[in-house]
Amino acid sequence: MPPRGTIDRMKQALGAALVGLLPALPLHAQVDRAGLVMAGANVLKVEVLRHQGGYALGSGVVVGDGLVVTNCHVTRDGVGIHVLRSGHRWPVQAQASDAEHDLCVLRVPGLIGPGMALGKAAGLKAGQSVTAVGYTGGLGIQSSAGAVVALHRHDGANVIQSDNWFSSGASGGALLDDQLRLVGVLTFRLRGGTAHYFAAPTEWLLALTGGDAGFRPVAPADAQALPYWQRPPRLQPRFLQAAALEHDRQWEDLQALAVGWSAADADDPTPWNLLGLALDRLGRLPEAQSALEQSLRIDPSAAPVWLHLGRLHARQGALQRAREVRSRLEQIAPLLARELELPADGS
Repeated sequence: MPPRGTIDRMKQALGAALVGLLPALPLHAQVDRAGLVMAGANVLKVEVLRHQGGYALGSGVVVGDGLVVTNCHVTRDGVGIHVLRSGHRWPVQAQASDAEHDLCVLRVPGLIGPGMALGKAAGLKAGQSVTAVGYTGGLGIQSSAGAVVALHRHDGANVIQSDNWFSSGASGGALLDDQLRLVGVLTFRLRGGTAHYFAAPTEWLLALTGGDAGFRPVAPADAQALPYWQRPPRLQPRFLQAAALEHDRQWEDLQALAVGWSAADADDPTPWNLLGLALDRLGRLPEAQSALEQSLRIDPSAAPVWLHLGRLHARQGALQRAREVRSRLEQIAPLLARELELPADGS
């Protein structure tokens, strides 16, 4: 194990690398860059020797002394795993797996924590700024600024959908809230969309980080143990079925899915929001407006839904109501309010 002074120098070097790769952050994602550097030092590269030959690369997040969380789809073919930081390598001794949620915690002797500060996905709101950090492309560490698009209820927590760009190699990386706490683990993206990036909520980590019973030696996983998002479409959660229908512009099918979903889970705002989207695309604007208003009655803090409603009012010529929506947005998401462009008063 490297001495403490060496580890501190490694973190400083990694921080310098992260600063060099930070993009110009948009206004909605102003974060403490020094804090981001410190948080980024807890994001490691994961290198997996596969039983069929070759290597798989991903990212991982230090969540405790000698503990790193990553995605099971990164490690599932592994016969040997290492985590890497600033040119140093640590072998993984064992892992605890939650294949259903695609989360694996690696035990890494000699890796000093305490790791990333933990937040909760339950504390997020749609429209809130978040930052993704990972080894995109399997190369250097990179960050991506963005915002929460939606929160999807699944298995007792909220899967986070955001517009933070990431690609292969970033799987298992960190999604941070505006206080730079870990709220999600970067997991998968849907092709063909700019806002279809998904992270597993930190709430799912709790069962994996307590006790030793779940840890097993590194070995290939059961090929049939697929996570929820890799199952056949009919077996996936409704929010993923809806995303596929939206991508394929199957608005009538999306409408039918949303209607059934809202009947089955009346206090979930998501199906009403999706129903509003489908009806909007079908040209049924008054009905779309009613659906969006119902979504907002359930969750009045959903800034993206307010933005859609404001645009819908404007398209129907109800400019005063659109201005009222913009005033509401200025209170809960001032920067998003700028995206609601309206004619000047009296025009």
